[in-house]
Amino acid sequence: MTRILATEAQLNAARTARAEYRRGLIAPTSGVAHGLVQANLIAVPADWAYDVLLYGQRNSQACPVLEVLDAGATESRLAPGSDLRTDLPAYRVWRDGELTAEPSDASAAWEEHPDLVSFLIGCSFTFEAGLVDAGIEVRHQTLGRNVPMYQTTRQCAPAGRLSGELVVSMRPIPGDRVADAVQISGRYPAVHGAPVHIGDPAGLGITDLASPEFGDAPELRDGDVPVFWACGVTPQAAIMASRPPFALTHAPGYMFVTDVPDANYLV
Repeated sequence: MTRILATEAQLNAARTARAEYRRGLIAPTSGVAHGLVQANLIAVPADWAYDVLLYGQRNSQACPVLEVLDAGATESRLAPGSDLRTDLPAYRVWRDGELTAEPSDASAAWEEHPDLVSFLIGCSFTFEAGLVDAGIEVRHQTLGRNVPMYQTTRQCAPAGRLSGELVVSMRPIPGDRVADAVQISGRYPAVHGAPVHIGDPAGLGITDLASPEFGDAPELRDGDVPVFWACGVTPQAAIMASRPPFALTHAPGYMFVTDVPDANYLV
């Protein structure tokens, strides 16, 4: 398959964004570097890496693995010259399943655990560009908010020492554009693909759309239908449920911006 290269303008946008995050800017990344892939991050000590890889393989819609770095490596092949320790806007540090810190620089994690194995997991922010290009409003972008994300009652397939519940992101879509949103996102299976649920949130065990576990509250308008996609925060739910001794993740909605065009994952 022919690899599609980013334009100079796209590369400048991605590199500028990563440089700003490295300098300390903290902001959600939805809409940043339009047309380029974004990724979730989970990094664990090497003795937990197989469990994470197997969890991703068994729950590939929620945890589509785009890249696995060697133990201790911090430069992603999806963005040459990048540094996973500094190039995301915000991180989360987990100890025994408890959130203990949310730094904007994760260098200390690699100092403490030089053998960290990093996984970059597909993110639904990637297909948002396709929605925007089709004239479908991405409401959280319009409002300058983070996408709302919810922990469901749907169990993921356990793998090794990891188990947990599916996390979903939600976008309110006008009723007459739901089929379009399904078709557009469905062409990106490597970044969660088509929705896992449309309509009544109770079908996922969600009791209050106004109170997401992660991100910001949504704004639904007349005629909107809530549409739910599998979310790359799902591994964080597994961390909370399975309590590994140490893990590092992105903060929900604060992703790794790559140099790879979305079109490379289009099917």
